[in-house]
Amino acid sequence: MESELNYSQSYISQILREVETIALIGASADPKKDSYKVMKFLLDQNYEVFPVNPNEKGTKILGRYCYGDLQSIKVKIDMVEIFRKPEAVLGIAKEAVEIGSKVLWTQLGIVDEEASKVAKKNGLKVVMNRCPKIELLNK
Repeated sequence: MESELNYSQSYISQILREVETIALIGASADPKKDSYKVMKFLLDQNYEVFPVNPNEKGTKILGRYCYGDLQSIKVKIDMVEIFRKPEAVLGIAKEAVEIGSKVLWTQLGIVDEEASKVAKKNGLKVVMNRCPKIELLNK
């Protein structure tokens, strides 16, 4: 898996250019949390971000309605971005496949080889152990 984590800059850039809608799994209303900071940055970059967190369901995070799960979002989601523990990633990958997402992306420190296989087998592009905010700032 280690070699698979060496994504080309063109691969990352193409994903970030093509994606318009992002479901941010593990979104937080706490401005100190990384998921909040990344969500704010992505909104500022004109992505349409849908926060997903069952503990925050029905509330608003950065003015956006927070969903309890991916299936509740009635908009086509291009990218599922994960701010959750590695053991949650496989289940989320399966949900991303079910909703027809194009990209599965996990944050820094989050890698799940099985989830990567499931996503790729079903036609999703996969990026793990990366932060889209950092990637966008470094392009």
